[in-house]
Amino acid sequence: MNDGNDTRDNDGTGDGLLGREGPPDEEELTARLLEEELRQAAAVLDPVPDELRQLAVEAFALRQLDARIAELTFDSLTDAIPVRGAMDTPRMLTFQAGELTVDVEVTGDGLMGQVLPPQPARIEVLAGPRRPGPVLTADELGRFTGDTPPAGPFALRLSAGTEVVVTEWLRA
Repeated sequence: MNDGNDTRDNDGTGDGLLGREGPPDEEELTARLLEEELRQAAAVLDPVPDELRQLAVEAFALRQLDARIAELTFDSLTDAIPVRGAMDTPRMLTFQAGELTVDVEVTGDGLMGQVLPPQPARIEVLAGPRRPGPVLTADELGRFTGDTPPAGPFALRLSAGTEVVVTEWLRA
């Protein structure tokens, strides 16, 4: 029996509308069939690479539901004006989460950065559940360094006091 609070269809699949009673109407059936045909076409014509699927699963496994997401507000690869003749310039990143800012410089020798406003923090370099990255410590001025450059997709998880902030995932 469905009391109106159950989200399951009459067939128990759970893909129906909240509080909906009875079988799907013709329009809903047409939409479901079209969606299924599009899924099948995409799977054949443009399948998701196995590596990308695995990265998505790993990123999902590393989520922390109570963490705030720090938005990438500056990336020197896309936002900076190139300097003529400059070679091997460091990649500069800025992440913002409310009043908290994290500036990061990524080089071939590692990374360094600063948390603003200045405060002690624990920074984990996330690389996937099977490849735990280094854990860095920001001093009382918010400065941190790591001697291992990130390889492949990475994100940073910053713990400062009771606050946890996770950056967007980027490719090194």
